[in-house]
Amino acid sequence: PGEGPAGPGPEGCTRRGFIQRVKAGTGAWVMGDSATCEEGLAAAEAGADFIATTLSGYTADSHQSSQPDYRLVRSLCQATEVPIIAEGRIATPQQASRMLSEGAFAVTVGSAITRPRSITERFIKEIKGN
Repeated sequence: PGEGPAGPGPEGCTRRGFIQRVKAGTGAWVMGDSATCEEGLAAAEAGADFIATTLSGYTADSHQSSQPDYRLVRSLCQATEVPIIAEGRIATPQQASRMLSEGAFAVTVGSAITRPRSITERFIKEIKGN
């Protein structure tokens, strides 16, 4: 049987059971990707070592925005001692800095530095004043 807001964990076992198996079998840290505060807290309760906001804005029940989800990071940081990794739509140093100010343990920057086409489009948009 599953647990938490998104149903069963991988391989049909509970999230806690799966996380414990991974930790016992590998000694690795476990990061719980989440879209909502409820999902992040469920991962924390299941024993995840880190919670990431990776899925925010990419699921129907999460906050939809073109901007980073500062509110989710702040809410998770206030609700758990598990370190929060801010991830998702962080495109500028200012946004990364704000995530750290909201309490994030670390910030993941992806497309803003790894996709040349997206980088070029942002420059063009800014230069044209759009």
